[in-house]
Amino acid sequence: MLSKENISEYFKTLQDDICRAIEITDGKAKFQEDNWQHHSGGGGRTRIITNGNIIEKGGVNFSVVMGETSDALQKQLKLDEKADYFATGISIVQHPISPMVPIIHMNVRYFEMSNGISWFGGGIDLTPHYVVDEDARWFHQQLKDACDKHDFDAYKKYKEWADNYFYIPHRQETRGVGGVFFDYLKPLGTKGEQTNDKNTKEDIFDFVKSIGESFAPIYTHLMAKNAQIPYGEEEKTWQMLRRGRYVEFNLAWDRGTKFGLETNGRTESILMSLPPVANWVYDYKPQANSLEERTLSLLKKGIDWI
Repeated sequence: MLSKENISEYFKTLQDDICRAIEITDGKAKFQEDNWQHHSGGGGRTRIITNGNIIEKGGVNFSVVMGETSDALQKQLKLDEKADYFATGISIVQHPISPMVPIIHMNVRYFEMSNGISWFGGGIDLTPHYVVDEDARWFHQQLKDACDKHDFDAYKKYKEWADNYFYIPHRQETRGVGGVFFDYLKPLGTKGEQTNDKNTKEDIFDFVKSIGESFAPIYTHLMAKNAQIPYGEEEKTWQMLRRGRYVEFNLAWDRGTKFGLETNGRTESILMSLPPVANWVYDYKPQANSLEERTLSLLKKGIDWI
């Protein structure tokens, strides 16, 4: 029988594998590990990489925390009753040095409540500073391949969910070229909202593993492919502005950030997703017919990249 301990141990192993792959591809920097304890139970391993050949700042975090739900958390999780929670997963954000290498994010997670409710969630999305059609198509094809191993309807459904989730309403633009996003995945016959009516808990976990294990080959490919492309000050200026948009989403809209803060999580680990440097320019307008203008035109929902 699949237990929460089994799931948590898998996430720890996935963290190890992803860190190893990024270090090899970067070729210079190594992850520094910071172990921490959560005040209500559990803790985590925060791993940060900085000042590499390709990665300026990145994090690959594992956590397993538990405790009693607060009123705010109960509302966020849409729970009808209070219950103790168990949450485990990994969360990843990588900010490259080069504006030609995209930012990437992934999170895969599992929640289990003492009232019998449990579910999986997660997602992976790509945020290029400059949208390159070839890379966006390839990225989405890798995710579709991972989804298709389990459910031929999954990619379309979770791609649309990602378009809606990774969206900055106050800017009326998507964070990047999207990816897949899913939440509250549980098998038929369990308590709570039903978003998956075909699979057992083990089947859903296998799907989550396919998404998690797609990260390293996807991002190391994009790192190696784009790291040597030349760029100048104009491209770096644009990168700082796009990082600013990333900060806006993470602080204003991201559920993971809100969950961590609502549960009095470790602030340094929660905010590791933020870039080392970002910029905001008042009422910035890109030049007509520029690559920057083209990128903005592609930051919208509903683009079929495959």
